Amino acid sequence: MDLEKHPAAAPVPAPAELRASDADRDRIAQILGDALAEGRLTAEEHSDRLDTLYAVKTVGELELLVRDLPAPGGVHASPAYASPATGPAETIVAVCSSSARKGRWRPGPHTRAVSVMGDINIDLTEAVFEQQVTEINVTCVLGNVEVLVPENVTLRGYGSGVLGNFEVRGEGRGETDPQAPVVIVRGFALLGNIEARPKVGARLVDLARKLRKRLEG
Repeated sequence: MDLEKHPAAAPVPAPAELRASDADRDRIAQILGDALAEGRLTAEEHSDRLDTLYAVKTVGELELLVRDLPAPGGVHASPAYASPATGPAETIVAVCSSSARKGRWRPGPHTRAVSVMGDINIDLTEAVFEQQVTEINVTCVLGNVEVLVPENVTLRGYGSGVLGNFEVRGEGRGETDPQAPVVIVRGFALLGNIEARPKVGARLVDLARKLRKRLEG
């Protein structure tokens, strides 16, 4: 008879107690984006839940944010933006150089920007958004990264700087269009500068009208 004491095995956490992954947050963000596009959430409710999304830590806490919303693939109206297939994040790198994304380009759900003693300009004012939520992750060391968005896009920022600057201007603007995309900028600046802001005079609605007129003409 084995009288030796053995430490009790650690209990396996229930799914709700698991730490949330990036994929878990992306899934919940897409459900929230669809609900905003369908009118199930107001712009203010969507903004509040999105803030909570990046603050909570477990899968269970994430699920509470969408418990009153239909699951993906359920019977509900089609969202304003389709859900693209998950793919690798686009990476923009500037090392002792400069790099830019601008004009009529199609940003994916995730874009990674790395600046080391370089300059990066990410201009979304004429971009074609194919998803409701677009996330840009920035690492800046002794460099400069600027992100420009249309005036009526919801812009959110989560980041910090060490002997540097992380600044997101225009967060929570009352005039943002509830049907417009949400751009989330997350970053860290070390002896560098990260700035995200709306570009005055650039609006997604205006660009859509110009495109329609061009096609009709």
